Amino acid sequence: MSLTLSRLLDTRLVAVLRADNGEVLGEVAEALLAGGVDALEVTFTVPKAARVIEYLADRMGDRILLGAGTVLDSETARAAILAGASFVVSPHTDERIVEHCRRYSVPVMSGAMTPTEVIRAWQAGADVVKIFPADSLGPGYLKALKGPLPHVRLMPTGGVSLKTAQAFLDAGAELLGAGSTLVEKAWMTARDWTAVENRAREFRQLVPRLSADLNDGR
Repeated sequence: MSLTLSRLLDTRLVAVLRADNGEVLGEVAEALLAGGVDALEVTFTVPKAARVIEYLADRMGDRILLGAGTVLDSETARAAILAGASFVVSPHTDERIVEHCRRYSVPVMSGAMTPTEVIRAWQAGADVVKIFPADSLGPGYLKALKGPLPHVRLMPTGGVSLKTAQAFLDAGAELLGAGSTLVEKAWMTARDWTAVENRAREFRQLVPRLSADLNDGR
């Protein structure tokens, strides 16, 4: 297992960042980090996303785990990795994306919904399977998937909130992806970084690192 994947599985929480203006994401990243959330996924719906990833990688270095999201093809995966992304997330399963990421030893999370899609993603070599949209499917669906597929690492994304996070973890999720419930668009518009930091801290208290859980159990 790669060091990056180990760190992702330990942190258990990925902030999914979408913004109309990528220039604010430097401040967003600092606020999230101050609140204890250090795994960040910059989606390719953000204008000039590759430049934003490069900027964050240069500015924050090893202080964060920086990934690229909404990666739809292998060309975008390559651009993300060259810009400094240390993991790649797709809303679907594309074997060419998986192959490209594995070639460069970059963890990849492929999107799926049905059991057939989940198995296809895992067999293709995805390190984690992203279950999307999680809010429509719910923790019960994730638990049902884990029954026959206990070996598949799952990351529900879309609608994961302070109210549902624990239920998804109890259902067997290895990772959680949180977007607008973690970083509200209004806070970015108002540049209210204190609100972002406070929400990050709330999530982190609810979803402690796995190593923290292990330490608590000693």
